[in-house]
Amino acid sequence: MLLPFAGGRAKRGTVKFIADAMLGRLAKWMRILGCDVLYEPDIDDRQLVRTAREQGRTVLTRDTILLKRKGLGDAVFIRSDDVREQMLEIRHLLNSCRGGRFARCAVCNGSLEDVPRKEEVRPAVPDFVYLNHDRFLRCSGCGKVYWEGTHYGKIRKRMLEIAEGERED
Repeated sequence: MLLPFAGGRAKRGTVKFIADAMLGRLAKWMRILGCDVLYEPDIDDRQLVRTAREQGRTVLTRDTILLKRKGLGDAVFIRSDDVREQMLEIRHLLNSCRGGRFARCAVCNGSLEDVPRKEEVRPAVPDFVYLNHDRFLRCSGCGKVYWEGTHYGKIRKRMLEIAEGERED
């Protein structure tokens, strides 16, 4: 089943995704928003389809040939090659991401967990960050440490732009 383009209705409940090799930046932004998005740039189409079916994931693709593949299942065709426009195209699906902002690692898709004691991240963060922040998150997959730095404001701005684009429709 091919899911609708921008402006359509998303499936109910939490949706898990798998992005094709052309959508790495989109996968990263979706993860920041809390979406469960697998992304392996070297995966071949056959394995991508198999993984999507086995794990109940919706395929995100810019590949029209992949869309014609037998057994594809749920898929969303992404028209644009610009990540901001891609986010606008799929904004109706973003509400199905129940993890919440900053619930997923932007790098590996692992779950982010609160670090109970600040001292645990001391070796993993710069001195300035350690001294000026009290709350840290750590990826359960790759161990990357996150904190609310200046990049957080930039991310919030990008999300507001996408929300404003939704109101313009």
